[in-house]
Amino acid sequence: MARWGFRARLSMAATAAAAVISTVSAAGPPPAGAPGPAAPTIRYTEYGIPHIIASDWEGLGTGYGYAAAKDNICTLARTYLMVDARLSRYLGPDGKASPGEHQDTTTNLNSDIYFQRINDDRVVERLVAQPAPNGPEPEVKEAIRGYVRGYNRYLAETGAGNITDPACRGAAWVQPITEMDVYRHAHAEIIMGTADALLDGEVNAAPPGAPVSAATPAASPEQTAERIREAMAASRQSSMGSNALAVGSQGVSGGTSMMLANPHFPWQGKNRMWQSQLTIPGKINVTGGSLLGFPAVNIGHNDNVAWSHTVATVSPFGLFDVQVDPLNPTNYLVDGTWQKMTSRQVTVDVLNKDGSTGKVTRTLWATRYGPITTSVQGVPLPWVVSAHAVRDVNMDNLRALNTWFRLDQATDVHDVVNTLETTQGVPFFNTVASDRKGDALYADIQATPNITDEHADSCLTATGRLLFDQALRLPNVPPVSIFDGKRSACDWPDDPNAVAPGLLDPHKQPRLIRSDYAGNANDSAWLANPEQPLAFPRVMGDTAAPRSLRTQELLLTAQNRIDGTDGLPGRGFTPSNMRQLLFADNSRAADLALDATVKACRDTLFGLVVVDGNLVNISEACPVLAAWKSHKYTSDSRGSWLFENFWAFLQNGQAIEKLPWRIGFDAKDPVHTPNSLDSGNSAVRDSLARAVLSLRNAGIALDAPLSAVQNVTRGGERIPVHGSIHELGVLNVVTPAVIDGKVDITFGSSFIQQVRFTAEGPPEAYSLLAYSQSADPNSPHYADQTRLFSAGQWVTERYTEEQIAASPVLEVKVLS
Repeated sequence: MARWGFRARLSMAATAAAAVISTVSAAGPPPAGAPGPAAPTIRYTEYGIPHIIASDWEGLGTGYGYAAAKDNICTLARTYLMVDARLSRYLGPDGKASPGEHQDTTTNLNSDIYFQRINDDRVVERLVAQPAPNGPEPEVKEAIRGYVRGYNRYLAETGAGNITDPACRGAAWVQPITEMDVYRHAHAEIIMGTADALLDGEVNAAPPGAPVSAATPAASPEQTAERIREAMAASRQSSMGSNALAVGSQGVSGGTSMMLANPHFPWQGKNRMWQSQLTIPGKINVTGGSLLGFPAVNIGHNDNVAWSHTVATVSPFGLFDVQVDPLNPTNYLVDGTWQKMTSRQVTVDVLNKDGSTGKVTRTLWATRYGPITTSVQGVPLPWVVSAHAVRDVNMDNLRALNTWFRLDQATDVHDVVNTLETTQGVPFFNTVASDRKGDALYADIQATPNITDEHADSCLTATGRLLFDQALRLPNVPPVSIFDGKRSACDWPDDPNAVAPGLLDPHKQPRLIRSDYAGNANDSAWLANPEQPLAFPRVMGDTAAPRSLRTQELLLTAQNRIDGTDGLPGRGFTPSNMRQLLFADNSRAADLALDATVKACRDTLFGLVVVDGNLVNISEACPVLAAWKSHKYTSDSRGSWLFENFWAFLQNGQAIEKLPWRIGFDAKDPVHTPNSLDSGNSAVRDSLARAVLSLRNAGIALDAPLSAVQNVTRGGERIPVHGSIHELGVLNVVTPAVIDGKVDITFGSSFIQQVRFTAEGPPEAYSLLAYSQSADPNSPHYADQTRLFSAGQWVTERYTEEQIAASPVLEVKVLS
């Protein structure tokens, strides 16, 4: 693996003489070809970004654990409390927990019951004990061993009472961790796509209290399928996502390839990302972002490859409808024989209101397919004449750790594909990558249920068929299967080409390598590049269906830049114009619909509209929208907030093709259709009236700049935030909400990275962590990059040893 500028390890004399923390204004790199330092060393550069160098994997993990704890000890400690099922013991059973993608989706008690069952069953322990690929590879184990050492060292040096973050200062639950805590956290992240939808249903499932009858009223298959589909669609719209664009040699100017990573992850909690560089001379040199607590880079680049992930349209779970005995509903029918469900009593400690500690015990039920649930995404699935069992494709997946450790060392996009196929550890993500050779890759190769089209046709129940096929007609909604549990043949079969039981053959999963570009914005794999649509099993998502406005914006941005038709100088991507295009904050919805909206406004007689019992004069909105000619969600834009509210009322949770377009979706032109909003449709006028009324009731001027309403407060400072919601087709997604009485961002652009490779020399990279490195309000790196994000500025990455040593704020921590 090539290295530029690596010419030394820190001398033994310098290491011995160094203080616990040494501030270095200029440090020359050490001599070429030498091994790593004798002790793990953290070099901090601008904005608190740690560059960790060590001589082995354990040392690398030690540096990572120490630095991660220093920035985010409270967030990490609370996460370990969650996966150890002790939230109720220390924070009370009624507090809110976030086991999945979303914030505060369940109670501490439900979360504890869920994770205690996993812990009682020793799920993670069994996975750790397995040999690779299903168990962790040796380097993973060494890094996690070091991570624990580094985390605990920071805690021992600081002491819980001296933690600067008030969120956990002096808290009894801030305790040393074990390796199993880290593996449990990793496993919790891998299964979070299922936990969000099913956790409450699993821990609250109980058999009916009396014999039941087939005549018991129940929702129809159509009603159940529609409710689940709507709930899943709403969940996808309010959860994390991402954009990623890989540009090959034909699409760049002055380089061999480029990569844009733009994940939209939460701004608070355990799914915050954190930036670092990890180096073992001669073995690995990688930089980028990772989920807190993962001693590896999840999204980033090394010397030859850059990659990112986007949330995919594969459902990580499936349901099995099992017929139950009406006289004994814990018996269920399989292949004509009654089988008994298994039961497990799960007990957790809880903090009582008087300060004492009590215990809560629940009985949880399971079948051969998996645990029983009585709801999915909040939609009831009553345990009456049948019950629903869950199979989670990721419950036995700890392979993701191996996947990311190997991606950190990939040599080209073909090596990326090989890693994805041989580990099948990616839990619910697409992978987009580019390499120094000039190739661009899109791949949706992940842990996917082995549901071929033939298997689905044979085993879907009536509700399952409606749900599965409805999802395939809607963008960005995963197809959830409900199979006939009365037939054992309907379980997910094992495939000899898959890494683990029940997984789809990775060679049947879509991938695309091109020299122009490939990208994804959370729609299915069908249109990673419109020139080469992909085919794949239905379980992986839709084909020939409408794309989201954000997908349209991504594909149009890529093609127009390569063609030179976007109004910017020249053709092809450069670091400058790629950054400029992302932060242009252009709205595809405004491109398609603003003119028609202005016309509808001007055509309204006397400007008066009656909606919801209110007479609203919308005439003031017409010039405001007409003046918003840029269609951009920059902080100084006026009229953008009005249009955002209008669009929210107009779409109202509907799929994009359901809006009143004059020209409908055409699968032969999926990037440009549907289009031409019908200005004469009453829904357009009424939605605008509702938006005007909403802003007036909130005391917001119709022409208020975006900065007046979309900002975050950090240390008493209001920082404007540009960008907008996914539904408006803005690439720079930010989702505002009121949190603890203040406007903040729930999720959106988080760790952003842009990388350019050339034939020779180090990668040229720029990055930004939108919410900054630390969640500690007393940290100097609590809001520094947030201010950069607000101003549309990026951080020039320091990657080589010379670049790191040249940092004017260089600070060195040697963990001797």
